[in-house]
Amino acid sequence: MTESLNGRRVAFLVAPEGIEQVELTEPWKAVKNAGGTPELVSVRPGTVQAFHHLDKADSFDVDKVVTDVRPDDYDGLVLPGGVANPDALRQVREAVEFVRGFFRSGKPVAAICHAPWMLVEADVVRGRRLTSYPSVATDLRNAGATWVDEQVVVDAGLVTSRNPNDLPAFCAKMVEEIGEGVHRGQARSA
Repeated sequence: MTESLNGRRVAFLVAPEGIEQVELTEPWKAVKNAGGTPELVSVRPGTVQAFHHLDKADSFDVDKVVTDVRPDDYDGLVLPGGVANPDALRQVREAVEFVRGFFRSGKPVAAICHAPWMLVEADVVRGRRLTSYPSVATDLRNAGATWVDEQVVVDAGLVTSRNPNDLPAFCAKMVEEIGEGVHRGQARSA
């Protein structure tokens, strides 16, 4: 697994604040350890503020602004959670369209905890099987998804997990799916 992502670029899409730090840093390390290149994409330049639940944690430098990138620039997308992060992102049209573009092109997407709210907003969960933080389950079902309470769920290139406790399984499946490349079934919900 050490070089399974060599030459692959992975976008991590986050809001300016409210990111659950461990849901950013652990998948980031997994991409780097697999030989990939992670890039932090946000809605504005500068830094983003991460949190440990409700307490401020570290700040991270933004690599790219979502209006300056396209899904074609990347081999996969990671959506970290945190309650405020996806709630803020889903209000930014360009961020929602960026997510939708990964599904249209069949590229792998990994979303953890509250991040599937972005998938609901992008209208890409209909007919899909996934998991999330339990409070997002009703939103996912209302958007046409089948929600299950499992550590990690993979559905044709879409990787989802419930919370930080699931990070080891989430990171392993995320790296595996991005390493496999385009998944034709991913586009079925776009």
